[in-house]
Amino acid sequence: MKKLLYWCGTTLLVAGLAATSMAQSSPGDQKMQERITREVRHELVMIPQLTIFDNLAYRVDGDTVTLLGQVRNPVIKDSAQSVVKRIEGVEHVNNQIEVLPLSSNDDRIRRHVARALFNDPRLFYYSLGALPPIHIIVKRGNVTLEGVVNNQTDKNTASIRANGVPGVFSVTNNLQVENATESKK
Repeated sequence: MKKLLYWCGTTLLVAGLAATSMAQSSPGDQKMQERITREVRHELVMIPQLTIFDNLAYRVDGDTVTLLGQVRNPVIKDSAQSVVKRIEGVEHVNNQIEVLPLSSNDDRIRRHVARALFNDPRLFYYSLGALPPIHIIVKRGNVTLEGVVNNQTDKNTASIRANGVPGVFSVTNNLQVENATESKK
């Protein structure tokens, strides 16, 4: 009986030490992942060719970074992978960025949607800055709005303005509302 209690006690002690060591390493892993996330974001927004007509997103899972989104230029796709690979702690880069097809019609729609959005007094604020928070993705006449706006009214206004551009087949409004909880009150 004493041996059984001894082994049970030893097993619980080892399990407790293992859980403690896992809990202790977890905050370090979490801090590393947060640092990698910050650095990935910084490196991606610093790509010189990146404009409001490109959308880059990413997911960090330990030492693996998955790149997502759509770009007009394959150079941006390659640059994104290159800069992320150089970040300390990143071992693998899964580049799933889509290069949009070349189309003069899509280029025209991009310019007209940007003009329609940012000439609206309500949305003009979003045109300011080196890389505005609204991104306009056009693929074969279909427009997708990505990014962040302050409130639901701005999101709806952006959708209405984009839908009013001649040649647009559809508009998918993926804009996130920054103050979603405040706008519901």
